Amino acid sequence: MNSIFRFTVLTVLFLFSNCNSFAQKTADLSVQIDSTLTASSPKFNGTILISQKGKIIYSKAVGFADFDTKVPLKMDSQFEIMSNTRQITAVLILKEVEQGKIDLQTPIKKYLPNLKQSWADSITVHQLLNHTHGIVDPNKPLAFRPGSQFKYGNEGYPFLGLIIESVTKKPYAEVAGALFKSLKMKNTFCYSKDNNLNLVTGYMNENGKLEKAENSLITPYKVPSAGVISTANDVLIWNNNLHKGKILKPKTYQLMIHYTILAQHNVFGKEKVGYGYGLRIVDK
Repeated sequence: MNSIFRFTVLTVLFLFSNCNSFAQKTADLSVQIDSTLTASSPKFNGTILISQKGKIIYSKAVGFADFDTKVPLKMDSQFEIMSNTRQITAVLILKEVEQGKIDLQTPIKKYLPNLKQSWADSITVHQLLNHTHGIVDPNKPLAFRPGSQFKYGNEGYPFLGLIIESVTKKPYAEVAGALFKSLKMKNTFCYSKDNNLNLVTGYMNENGKLEKAENSLITPYKVPSAGVISTANDVLIWNNNLHKGKILKPKTYQLMIHYTILAQHNVFGKEKVGYGYGLRIVDK
């Protein structure tokens, strides 16, 4: 997917009280953000939400959900949140850990006894969660010894979805949907071909030309890795509940944000940062 980009994006920024540059009146902040969006090149198209201490201080929908029909974006327009899905899958795993149904350090073969691959006896749930499993293709040998390296990708989290289904005896979408319902995330659901609701139209940038994406990049197999659909407002609900201790017990939450591996990501510069469970942990 290196040469393919989603043009309509979901942007959610969370600002903390010690950010001096935003310690000003909301009205002044809105003027600054509006000016930045207007001056952006290419022109910004998406929804943006900024919260401080869990409260919304700025939100706006800019542009179109579909460029052909000129359907305007709204704050309840739904986006494929892609890899942000992984923190949701991680939470579902950790909730089963709290109930004693999953042990993070146990090989995944215990929960997926039908796996025929030899590595099923050596990869742990923990290693799936933090991308140190070494799986590059379910039908190929591992790229490295489990736990020895970090390789970010889609291949680990689908197995976590299967583990969730194995221990709960329910489909992944049903387990995730129950959590969304309990949090009152009314506009969040797992992708399926026939369930689009207010999902925005995707576009691909092919050599500088925008083309409507006729098919989603999500497959049923990838749903636990990249298949949740949500809105900016619902993502705020998720963050407020997750990071304020309303979903996981404090000890379990610490497992999620504790890291044992470092990895570089261009968003954070050349220096390596930590990776927990479905989250990058930037200490600075």
